[in-house]
Amino acid sequence: MHLRPVDPDDAPALSALYGRSSADDLRMRFFAVPAGAALQAEVRRLCRAPTDGHQAIVAELAGRIVGVASYEPCAARRAQFAVFVDDSQRGRGIGTLLLEHLTDTARRCGITHLIGEVLPGNTAMLHVARDLTTGTRAVLHEGLFDVAVPTENETAQPAIADRERHAERASLRPLLRPTAVAVVGAGRTPGSTGHETLRALREYGFTGPLYAVNPHAGTVAGVAAYPSLTTLPGPVDLVVIAVPAPAVASVVADAAVAGAGAAVILSAGFGESDGPGRDRQAELVRVAREHGIRLVGPNCLGVLNTAPDIRLNAGFTPVVPPPGGLAVASQSGAVGIAVIEHAARTRCGLSAFVSLGNKADVSGNDLLAYWFDDPATTAVALYLESFGNPRKFSRLVRALARRKPVLAVKSGRSTAGQRAGASHTAAAAVPDVTVDALFAQAGVVRADSLGELLDTARLLTDQPLPTGDRLAVVGNAGGLNILAADAAEAGNLRVPALSETLRQRLTQVAPGAAGYDNPVDLGAGATPLAFAEAVRAVATSGEADALLLVLIATRANDVPAILTALTPVVDAHPALTVAAVVVGAPGTAPTLGQRRVPVFDLPERAVRALRHAARYAAWRREPLGGWPALSGLDTDAAQACVTEGLAAGGGWQPYERAARILTAYGIPLSPAVTAPDAGTAVAVAERFGYPVALKCADPDLVHKSDTGGVQLALTDAEQVRGAFAGVTAAGRPGHGALVQPMLSGEVELSCGIVHDPLFGSLVMAGLGGVHTDVLGDRVFRLVPLTDLDARRMWRSLRGAPLLTGYRGRPAVDTIAVEDLLLRVGRLAEDLPAVAELDLNPVLAGSTGVVAVDMKLCLRAATGEPDPILRDLRRP
Repeated sequence: MHLRPVDPDDAPALSALYGRSSADDLRMRFFAVPAGAALQAEVRRLCRAPTDGHQAIVAELAGRIVGVASYEPCAARRAQFAVFVDDSQRGRGIGTLLLEHLTDTARRCGITHLIGEVLPGNTAMLHVARDLTTGTRAVLHEGLFDVAVPTENETAQPAIADRERHAERASLRPLLRPTAVAVVGAGRTPGSTGHETLRALREYGFTGPLYAVNPHAGTVAGVAAYPSLTTLPGPVDLVVIAVPAPAVASVVADAAVAGAGAAVILSAGFGESDGPGRDRQAELVRVAREHGIRLVGPNCLGVLNTAPDIRLNAGFTPVVPPPGGLAVASQSGAVGIAVIEHAARTRCGLSAFVSLGNKADVSGNDLLAYWFDDPATTAVALYLESFGNPRKFSRLVRALARRKPVLAVKSGRSTAGQRAGASHTAAAAVPDVTVDALFAQAGVVRADSLGELLDTARLLTDQPLPTGDRLAVVGNAGGLNILAADAAEAGNLRVPALSETLRQRLTQVAPGAAGYDNPVDLGAGATPLAFAEAVRAVATSGEADALLLVLIATRANDVPAILTALTPVVDAHPALTVAAVVVGAPGTAPTLGQRRVPVFDLPERAVRALRHAARYAAWRREPLGGWPALSGLDTDAAQACVTEGLAAGGGWQPYERAARILTAYGIPLSPAVTAPDAGTAVAVAERFGYPVALKCADPDLVHKSDTGGVQLALTDAEQVRGAFAGVTAAGRPGHGALVQPMLSGEVELSCGIVHDPLFGSLVMAGLGGVHTDVLGDRVFRLVPLTDLDARRMWRSLRGAPLLTGYRGRPAVDTIAVEDLLLRVGRLAEDLPAVAELDLNPVLAGSTGVVAVDMKLCLRAATGEPDPILRDLRRP
């Protein structure tokens, strides 16, 4: 379905929409059967040029208009809406989709409520409005239902997300759970992409009908072949295409005739290549959209579903992993092969694998929505090189991670391509910092390498989450035990001392051990029975949230016998997180016991996986956080200032305008007055009272202290006059100087905003003053910012002890710090045109916080991705 604004050229199609409608349908919309002239008047209304008070949206299916929604002003910040859907297309959610987009458009235009009058018999429209959000109200008045739909309502987001997940599962079912598959380009020559993909499907045992499409063969690899998709004996859900790039679009069109709902494009020569390739990709997507077909690729490796009732291996990977709970999406085919090979070698079971290739259509966001409710998937792993809509990714992955672990490797940690930024805040927010902030808030387990991701996936897919951060290490290798303990504490896992009771128990079950505290060193000669009983004692003690077993093989011990003895012990404690390390015993199975405890070859690898699991579990245990009500906000005044600043050309704003924006959000600022000359500066200083600070007022001067643009602690008129010329010379002529009283606080902080066109706005908090760049102690979070985010931000700083009273110094008002962060976050969320904001320093004390220096930059934010609305990738 393609939604777009109404165009004047749509008049004939809109007339046809009404013309093919029944009298009853028209009566439900217009309360009477309108004459031809009335319908034409309605068409002219819809085709008017859009304004904030008038908007109209059409829904197209295969180039045909099948629905329209619009609104007209009816009262202050309210508008009357209407929705009409072709009778042949009702019941598919088109009316809901139109109203979702119309509501979003109205909100952006300043409309707070959409108002509608609905006949009692029009139950379909009443259901659409009611289901849109819990904030909808319908009141029967004089024989009509008066319906009011709020345009800004947080309760609408979960409902939209739920509808989106249902839609994604429906649209991706032909891709991941097809009932019949055809391979186009299935050549007779072994080694070719099409031939090998067909063989892979057949050999893996795809459970539905399988067809080869080859005009020159009757069979290929033992599969019946047909000249084209249009000659197949039955419909297919999925078409796998391995033909030259110029022919792919026509094959997709034939796939629609064959009933396909999805296509996997293995062929290269599209968006990854030159200009003609990009044009081919755009045409391919256009054709797929026209026929309602979802695309994976092009230039991809294929897809895999290990479910026993499907057994789909539609690609040309060299090995097939065992079935299991890990679903994988990868932009890179090579990375995909590495993941599958590692999964097969370590027996880490996969539920599904999707090679995204160029991501022309199906993206990681689509798959996150699909896997949300997939019962076969217990964890999700992603290899990402880019984000199509990171704001939607954040929303989807945050919801998914509350149910299932999500692991990711995001390539491109370097600063190459870093967006230029002049303020402290922008300069610090390199792209990788933005990704870190996104993953931290959304609970994504970010691995530094592919190996780390796969190690962690083995643990999180099959093992229970740790209930805390206490790690017990039990092994027969003292040196490896110590390395494991060091790695654990370096990763914020605790290796606590064991209780006297537990140590006594260990001396009884493992006499002669080298050490009975944590880590427990049983000695290289420990018997299988002693090892098993020692592990049982620790596992039943309640003194560990996770258990690491470390075994080293020597000529004097029997590692297979030890593992055999340990198997019933670990299986008897399914609620305890367990990992094992075996060194010096080639051929050891990669898992232990029925619960598939992962076995690693080095302690550091196991500990890294345990660390990630513990951090993720801690994130899961924490509350979601909320969006607290903030008092004293004047959003209209702030928006008026932003509009004024953009009209004046945007960029770094004069202090007075920037101060009005911040004051409208209740952000505390130090008093300040701009003085055009030295005499005025003296007068202002005497009104404030000495000492004062003098700062260059040129808004384009960012680092004032580096250029002599700041003079502090001026104590009399003579010092102010003497400093004025030097301070103003640091900037452009004619801007004067800013005069402020000198203030003090216990701690200097910094706070700011940087807006990313893809990710949205980030809020920064850190140590301030000269510490900002020297120490780099700062943290970022994406908006919207919750109260929990604000609390985590200052607590995660290395300098956090300074705020809570370090070495007898007074503690600062951390509630005021959190309030400041929430207000800055709300400003960033409401006003995306605030491209950069730098509050530095912010003086924090026991009585509150105040920003004593501030810079604000405006830049129009248009055409940015929407985090809520359902939206397919642009061709």
